[in-house]
Amino acid sequence: MMNRSIIFLTVVFITLQSNAQERTFDKHLNKSSLEILLLKEDSLKEYATYLNTDSLPEDRMVSDSIFTKILVRALQVPHSFYFPFDSVLGISKRYAPDSSFRIFTWTITFDDYYCRQKGAIQLRTSDGKLKLFPLRDVSEFTNNAEDSVRTAKNWIGATYYNIIKTTYQNKPYYTLFGIDPNNAMSTMKWMEVLHFNEKGEPLFGGPFFSYERDSVPQPAKYRIHLEYKKDARVLLDHIPDLDMILVDHLISENDDPKNLWTYVPDGDQEGFKWENGQWIHINKVFTLKLQDGQAPLEKPIKEQGFPSKIPPRKN
Repeated sequence: MMNRSIIFLTVVFITLQSNAQERTFDKHLNKSSLEILLLKEDSLKEYATYLNTDSLPEDRMVSDSIFTKILVRALQVPHSFYFPFDSVLGISKRYAPDSSFRIFTWTITFDDYYCRQKGAIQLRTSDGKLKLFPLRDVSEFTNNAEDSVRTAKNWIGATYYNIIKTTYQNKPYYTLFGIDPNNAMSTMKWMEVLHFNEKGEPLFGGPFFSYERDSVPQPAKYRIHLEYKKDARVLLDHIPDLDMILVDHLISENDDPKNLWTYVPDGDQEGFKWENGQWIHINKVFTLKLQDGQAPLEKPIKEQGFPSKIPPRKN
């Protein structure tokens, strides 16, 4: 029995050494921290697979609970912010463009008609100590999510696939783009602005989406929400070449506007342009009707693999 234990530990050590040699890690991570994080990463990989693929909801819930506990313990390792957890699949790990924070998000599915998002924001700290804000999804208790500022404790859940940074009066603002599988009939996408108060606490939303220049002006929205037919391909993302956000215009495919699960893109795009601390709505971006395949499309979420490479730090 003793010999088997020694062999097992030897195999684990060799595997960790091999993994560390094949990957490049930030200089902030010393050998001891790196060995611990590699071990934690192996466990996280396993439970991330379980929480996404187990056939029984109770097993997915247990895996999600274990995954969360291991993740928190991993993040308590000094300077864990610089460890990317690249091999943990099915979990979104997004660094802010200025590397001031990163946000973990994922979806736990209970059945075909009910799922919730989980997540946490980890701030970069100079001493390497953990500063973490767990995110509590309250979407199911919210009637109108487009008219309120939210904290980490009453977050509108989404799995984020992009973060961009804008500034106004020397203050940074981070626009988040996320997806919610919702249910068997429809999918939802969310867009909102994340910023931090004077205490360094995250705030989600605000009157950042302005419709004042529309032919029929409307009140500003605190976040943007799209719900559409399951598996329809809908664009909601920042397009760097245009330096603006593009949003597919949606219509009911069978003239049933009350049922959002019938909505699909009609070929037109709306847009938002950042000006003076707000995203200004543009009702129609392209006046020329585009042919099929000409409109910009974002990469499907399932194909993105949630890259988590730390972007260069800007001084």
